[in-house]
Amino acid sequence: MNVDHGQIRVKLRELGAVCEIPMRLMRRNNFDYPDDRLDKVNGWIRIRDEGNKVTLGYKQLDHRGLHGTKEVSVAVGDFDKAQKLLLAIGLKQKSYQETKRESWRLGNVEIELDEWPWIMPFVELESQNEEELKDIAQKLGLDWLKVVHGSVEIVYQTEYDVTEAEVDGWPEIKFGSVPSWLEKLRK
Repeated sequence: MNVDHGQIRVKLRELGAVCEIPMRLMRRNNFDYPDDRLDKVNGWIRIRDEGNKVTLGYKQLDHRGLHGTKEVSVAVGDFDKAQKLLLAIGLKQKSYQETKRESWRLGNVEIELDEWPWIMPFVELESQNEEELKDIAQKLGLDWLKVVHGSVEIVYQTEYDVTEAEVDGWPEIKFGSVPSWLEKLRK
């Protein structure tokens, strides 16, 4: 957390990594049933406009370990139409989120340079092989002992006095000034 994306880019180029998708704005809408049944199992349905494609997916956080998040997604043609479909079948929108992301690849490891509103930039590493992740983290100058697993709520909790449930309950996370109600909770 709180990494310098410029320095990470330099190291990625030195290592021979490939920038697959430059920094772009991404937007998400998260949904659940009216009775919050997905929330009860730490799950949600998400439509995500990734800048180069739109995906519809289901995510479920089972635990905060390396492989603790289940995710199944499919490509869809249109962000707004997918949202209308979910609303038409009775789901409710829980939140809208904006982020910026730049996607790199080095071997089997996906490296995401992430920016979320109101928090410091961070890096997300993904691979099925933990040793590859540790190796890339070390080569990028990232401290493996400070690695966190799970979702972005953890990052918000490092900067603000909020719970995971509170972050999940925010109806909107958009770029711009930190809302005054949140600024009061800064650590």
